[in-house]
Amino acid sequence: MTHEAPAAPGRIVLLTASHRVAPGLLSWPAWQTLHAADRVLCADAGHPQLPYLREAGIAVEHAAPGAGELVAECEGGRTVVVIPSAGQDGTDSALTDGLARLAGSGRTRMPDLELLPGSYDLPGARLLDLVQVMDRIRNECPWSSTRTHRGLAKYAIEEAYELVEAIEDGDRAELREELGDVLLQVVFHARIAEEAEETEEGTGEEGDGPFSIDDVAGTIVEKLIHRHPHVFGGESAHTPEDVKAHWLRTKAAEKRRDSVTDGVPLTQPALALAAKLAGRVRTAGLAVDLPVTEGFGYELLALAVRAEAAGADPETELRAASRAYRDAIRAAEGHG
Repeated sequence: MTHEAPAAPGRIVLLTASHRVAPGLLSWPAWQTLHAADRVLCADAGHPQLPYLREAGIAVEHAAPGAGELVAECEGGRTVVVIPSAGQDGTDSALTDGLARLAGSGRTRMPDLELLPGSYDLPGARLLDLVQVMDRIRNECPWSSTRTHRGLAKYAIEEAYELVEAIEDGDRAELREELGDVLLQVVFHARIAEEAEETEEGTGEEGDGPFSIDDVAGTIVEKLIHRHPHVFGGESAHTPEDVKAHWLRTKAAEKRRDSVTDGVPLTQPALALAAKLAGRVRTAGLAVDLPVTEGFGYELLALAVRAEAAGADPETELRAASRAYRDAIRAAEGHG
């Protein structure tokens, strides 16, 4: 008496694809599986992958079978590929839960189950989500839709200060949040800049046209590559001092400044401004005497120059001293 071997259990493939990757850009294993499948199912008739799959000769059925139906469809060794609805980073939870219940019951002979990522998020992929969310907020939020560069400027300063505070406090959770707030300012300003007209700030001069976050990123990428010839070019740098020298040379060539003071924002905190000017003078090898005038401002200027020459940041030094002073005040108040 002969016994027939049981039929192969078949195979269910849940094919996922990142919505942050352009549709149609699937991995080679994904394309192989799709072409070899007996059926390809997708419950979302408007899924962005469908036109590309059909163009590749893959017949995709608009269907959403339950777990039991899907298992039955695999009898005889058939392979069924299921494409989850667009926008889902994982799979259809109702389907996967149903398959898990069937497998756990022990009463159903289950086909092989496989989760096949058709595309992967690259580092920085969530930045695409941020750009998309910012675009919707700009279009639909009554407050955000009316903001201008000038109106948002104060928030950039506030967020930068809060970031520095998180760094000095050593709070990594706070650091993560504050970095996000600073990043939001960049994306917000870039989104505003996409619009052709800036009624509050536009000057009408050449170069005042719209630009996007991609233009912003492209500009800084080009700048970083150009200013790091020891990384992307043929030059060498073995110490931080060598790197700084490369940076200063390339920056000077780019800016073509008439004075070492060009590009130093006068609106920055006064101690930081004094240290920046002192650093420019020292780096340029200029002999510039400090103004000989009485007054606290000139005394503070001299202290800031001394601190910069000693390799200290006077702004950071004074802030640390002020924090200690604040703690002493709270202790005197009995706060402990």
